Amino acid sequence: MTGMRQTPLTCSGHTRPVTDLAFSESTHFGYFLVSACKDGKPMLRQGDTGDWIGTFEGHKGAVWGATLNAEATKVATGAADFSAKLWDALSGEELHTFTHKHIVKSVDFSTDSNLLLTGSNEKMLRIFDLQRPEADPKTCLSGHTSNIRTAIFTKCNTQVISASDDKTVRLWDASSGEEVKKLEFAAIPSSLELSTDQMLLLITHGNFTSFYNAETLEKIKEFEAPTQINSASLNMSRKVFVAGGEDFKMYKFDYETGEELESFKGHFGPVHCVRFSPDGELYASGSEDGTLRLWQTTVGKTYGLWKCVLPDEAINNTDSTPTKAEA
Repeated sequence: MTGMRQTPLTCSGHTRPVTDLAFSESTHFGYFLVSACKDGKPMLRQGDTGDWIGTFEGHKGAVWGATLNAEATKVATGAADFSAKLWDALSGEELHTFTHKHIVKSVDFSTDSNLLLTGSNEKMLRIFDLQRPEADPKTCLSGHTSNIRTAIFTKCNTQVISASDDKTVRLWDASSGEEVKKLEFAAIPSSLELSTDQMLLLITHGNFTSFYNAETLEKIKEFEAPTQINSASLNMSRKVFVAGGEDFKMYKFDYETGEELESFKGHFGPVHCVRFSPDGELYASGSEDGTLRLWQTTVGKTYGLWKCVLPDEAINNTDSTPTKAEA
């Protein structure tokens, strides 16, 4: 299958740039994909095909962050209307709105789905107890000097890692809110990802993708790309990582050596977000062009809607376009 042309599935439906995406874990019904978009209408899709399931309606501004819990039963979103929202992923019902004082850029569930982490342009992180959503945040984490770009739970939800426009990545104690360690970069760190075993932290900044020990924040390795990288994702079982950036391309690199293995141009704008599916068979990308695209990890393999097509045959997932805005 070497030399075959990559033919991504194109998921339409959004009308403005796609800003964030996240997969659930694999469930009895497969795995699912949620996307955030500046059109204010986050969407839920079947993960392996991109088929549209529903749209979560209620935000009154651009949605900057979106995530699914592992079981794909809850969705959280953060938006320019100064709020984060919790949704029932099965019914599409809005469960709660968490009011902030500025744009919410980042949301993340704890592994047990009992906590919600938010990061905002208030330069602050908040941790909410989803068993008591009406209560004030359990913990507030302050110290960044500019907008929060993204934040994630780590170390069994006892720690938080955040990236900010102040060109730092910081490690926090989730209970006390105290800063444990700070990393400084020459460029704004644009994305964070934990490996599936939570041992590695992936950070993109400028043209670089760096890998750190997630517990100590000690650097393990770093690779440079030919363009500014906005997001990257690691497939540890295949020893590869993928990245997307300002030149509209998707890149695949060897994790051990940093060698570029593949590069494909499918989007018509900068790539803002990239993630591997939980089974590692595909990766998704979201772009300034308003589309999500699904890419095969092994080009030419029969999987999802890919049916071992001829190298020059393009696949377009026309079923991905929603016909009715409902969840």
